[in-house]
Amino acid sequence: MKTIVVVLATLLIACPAARSAQPPLRANGERVVQHLMALSEFGKNPQGGVSRVAYTDADRAGREYVMGLMRDAGLKVSIDTAGNLVGERAGTDIKLKPIVIGSHIDSVPEGGNYDGDVGSLSAVELAQTLNEHHIAMRHPLQVIIFENEEGIMLGSTAIGRGLDTARLNSVSQSGKTVRDGVRFLGGDPERIAESKRVPGSIEAYIELHIEQGGVLDQEHLQIGVVEGIVGIEDAEVTVEGIANHAGTTPMNQRHDAMLAAARFVEMLNRVVTGIPGRQVGTVGWIKAQPGAYNVVPGRVTLGMELRDLDAKRVQDMFEQIRAEADVIGRANGATFRFEQHSLSAPALTDPRLQAVIGESAKRLGLSTKLMPSGAGHDAQEMAHLGPIGMIFIPSVGGLSHAPKEFSRPEDIGNGANVLLKTVLGLDRPAEAN
Repeated sequence: MKTIVVVLATLLIACPAARSAQPPLRANGERVVQHLMALSEFGKNPQGGVSRVAYTDADRAGREYVMGLMRDAGLKVSIDTAGNLVGERAGTDIKLKPIVIGSHIDSVPEGGNYDGDVGSLSAVELAQTLNEHHIAMRHPLQVIIFENEEGIMLGSTAIGRGLDTARLNSVSQSGKTVRDGVRFLGGDPERIAESKRVPGSIEAYIELHIEQGGVLDQEHLQIGVVEGIVGIEDAEVTVEGIANHAGTTPMNQRHDAMLAAARFVEMLNRVVTGIPGRQVGTVGWIKAQPGAYNVVPGRVTLGMELRDLDAKRVQDMFEQIRAEADVIGRANGATFRFEQHSLSAPALTDPRLQAVIGESAKRLGLSTKLMPSGAGHDAQEMAHLGPIGMIFIPSVGGLSHAPKEFSRPEDIGNGANVLLKTVLGLDRPAEAN
């Protein structure tokens, strides 16, 4: 009997005339919201959000809940050696590569209930919708819930590029090393290399996510078609002056590291805003030494970060900032030293996937905007394996990584349905409904 059902379902997809007589296939947005509210109980905090930090008891309990949903959706669920949850659904053509969808459910401390969760539970909903309607896909489908995305995409890095010993031995926000955290979640850090996949091994990776910014909400748009994920370059900047008594050192005899640092902060903002484009630059922290009211600071350290889709633009800004810092230093009797780090390279989304996402939204009557992602995502690491695409839904007020993070139920439903239509459009391009 099961074979007959699968054959009939396959014929239904293959025959446009038969499909046209059926009601349009839709994901159940209300069910996604119900699952979001249930998941929010794991790590719930008094501020109204969630503190489901990776490798904590709340993280493991939340994963167990999601694993139950994945099984209910007909997925074959396993935990890979990196600790990622992997749900698989067979396709009808064994020669085709899998279409992969998913996101993460771990949070920052005192985070919200939507970052990562919307994409993860919408991916599970897609599988459940297909299962309930006995829809067979040509491609295999994989739903992946990545572990520790907030720890700079550790689970997806293990799949995409691989984790080295230094990353495994680093200490996570939970207080556990990544090695111990992976083991805590059911992975096997001694065999973690087995999770790394071969480039070209996937048909595509599609991730639905909240915007985490305010553009869509401010412009009253429903869907963001992501054109790429920005690269991130940062540096710890040390400003060296001369510490001296604040009461006895005349203003014109000071080598004030704080004054030079303050002028550096203003200069960075001027450089970044002085170039046409959507690049951003930030000084996120600053520390003065010795740090007393009555001492002219002799050393200041600060953290700067630059982001843009164009890696060359990021590097050009960095070089201009470094050159102007030297000028500031000479004028203030101080020196600047940069310890530069490249956190991630830009990851552009595939133009074909952009088109399928945009057309899927259009067929649903939804407004769209082509836009960059200013935040990092697991898609960035999955780009090492094949084409990537991302779908954004509005974040009310642009809030994210905070308890008041919120996306409207109707926007969540819209995103889940764009994801569904996109996956089906990729699976059978000429027959997407």
